[in-house]
Amino acid sequence: MGSLIPLIVAAALAPLMQALIIRTKSVMAGRIGPPLMQPYRDLLKLARKGAVYSHTTSWIFQLGPAIGLASVLLALTLIPFGGFAALSAFPGDFVLVVYLMALGRFFTVAAALDTGSSFEGMGASREVTFSAFAEPALFLAFAALARQTGQLSLSPLLAAISARTWAHAAPMLSLALGALLIVFMAENARIPVDDPTTHLELTMIHEVMVLDHSGPDLAMIEYGAALKLWLFAAIIIGVAFPWHCGHRWIDASAGLLGMLMLAIAAGLVESSMARLRLLRVPQLLLVAIVLSALALAF
Repeated sequence: MGSLIPLIVAAALAPLMQALIIRTKSVMAGRIGPPLMQPYRDLLKLARKGAVYSHTTSWIFQLGPAIGLASVLLALTLIPFGGFAALSAFPGDFVLVVYLMALGRFFTVAAALDTGSSFEGMGASREVTFSAFAEPALFLAFAALARQTGQLSLSPLLAAISARTWAHAAPMLSLALGALLIVFMAENARIPVDDPTTHLELTMIHEVMVLDHSGPDLAMIEYGAALKLWLFAAIIIGVAFPWHCGHRWIDASAGLLGMLMLAIAAGLVESSMARLRLLRVPQLLLVAIVLSALALAF
């Protein structure tokens, strides 16, 4: 058994990472932007409201947000952070992480289809199509990292990546990192794959699936999205910023600095480019599959 610290840090700071991305985009646009605590206020406001359910929906619609949030929280128990090991670790746990993400996606899609709306069905179709490309890239990237480090569990796998590892395996790690960054953008509905703030119905993917949710259900969806963003960011930082000095709290501080840098980088990317056309998204995800496959070959 590892530590509760990674799970507690993720639960407390995940909405703040979203706020940092929004603040970076606001600064780049010459605006002040919302306060950094705004995501927390929004979650509290939604949690205090009541939920509205259509007569068309069933228990699947009500269960979807809870299952989505629970799957991300369970996956976070397998993710280390800084110098702290994950709460639970076992050989092959990265496979369970991918399957838990798929479980949450399945119930989100099922809840969208349960509304009987062709609009939400369109978003659900796009979500599962793009996930069919993102999941192989993620699996192959994990396999490449496991092959390089000789570890089959995420906690020792990420702990085994260091500056020395980068010195003699930089090409492989760079390819795997590139694939993880593309999957990071796709899984979290970020530009250039998707725009979390869009209201243009012809281009919406993730947001269109949650249009009928309200109140506490929507709060669970928004909080789950923040936790999912943190989860993938923690994996990326573990590969790209392998600071291991031996002191847990110093390593954790370095991890937080890496998360800050990644949030700012994500905000800069979203400020400097538009989202891709839908027909181009599968091509981008195919690039991620090729990069991770090459990393595994190396």
